[in-house]
Amino acid sequence: MAAVTSTSLASRLSTPKTAAPSHSYSPATQFSGLRRSFSNLDYSPQPLFPPNLRISSPRKPCRGIVAMAGSGKFFVGGNWKCNGTKDSISKLVSDLNSAKLEADVDVVVAPPFVYLDHVRNSLTDRIEISAQNSWVGKGGAFTGEISVEQLKDIGCNWVILGHSERRHVIGEDNHFQFIGKKAAYALSQGLKIIACIGELLQEREAGKTFEVCFQQMKAFADAVPSWDDVVVAYEPVWAIGTGKVATPQQAQEVHVAVRDWLKKNVSDEVASKTRIIYGGSVNGSNCAELAKQEDIDGFLVGGASLKGPEFAVIVNSVTSKKVTA
Repeated sequence: MAAVTSTSLASRLSTPKTAAPSHSYSPATQFSGLRRSFSNLDYSPQPLFPPNLRISSPRKPCRGIVAMAGSGKFFVGGNWKCNGTKDSISKLVSDLNSAKLEADVDVVVAPPFVYLDHVRNSLTDRIEISAQNSWVGKGGAFTGEISVEQLKDIGCNWVILGHSERRHVIGEDNHFQFIGKKAAYALSQGLKIIACIGELLQEREAGKTFEVCFQQMKAFADAVPSWDDVVVAYEPVWAIGTGKVATPQQAQEVHVAVRDWLKKNVSDEVASKTRIIYGGSVNGSNCAELAKQEDIDGFLVGGASLKGPEFAVIVNSVTSKKVTA
């Protein structure tokens, strides 16, 4: 079992903040699935997805040329996780270099650490490079960690932080402030971040989807000085690598709630500019329907990002955003 971040370590890193913004969140508000719960509501969780979770968004479709609630560019990230060999990654890079990608999409891939430099030197400049994690401060005597400075040194532009596998397997979810401090330090050194949030299946069935996502958002909001270089990735944990994907309506409902949270707790401008992308068993078959949702500004892709042609299909799903006026 991987080592869990210790309480003492988190305590040493929890230095007092100055002028930290105050963000309101009331845990007293309860939700059943994604709806508010009332005292006369008889809610009995059913296996996997109760019918009351399949909800349409209250927002009406966008009447503009592109169906996006946010003002940012469509964004697709590929998280290669702990996969690949020199040969398989060279083949994947070759496939990506020859792929025809829509111009109006920001595309980022996150190889394993040991292949970052190899990918950076062989991949087309059309696609940016991300790390999958970074240390909370400057490098030093931290065995097994990788510093932001090292990532910058080899040409990384992005880093994924708060991914559910880091939260729930490595144990980072026990220390929300730790993840926030990672984000703040990465931004301070010029890295852009993909900030991951998302609920476990039992949390969704208990009606805590919003509560969990808002707490995770608050940890980022309390630490980051600016949202200009932050992309939020909503990844329901029950959909990551399981083959089970949230319906477009389920994903949209959470994206709407996260954008509204940003509006109420940060600013209208940040809510509009921040891209909120979806992750969780996204593939070439379901990406078009998901992309049509107004508040889904792109994807963070796992397994399908290891297949160059399929990843290109997901990138090009931006065309599904385009609707007639």
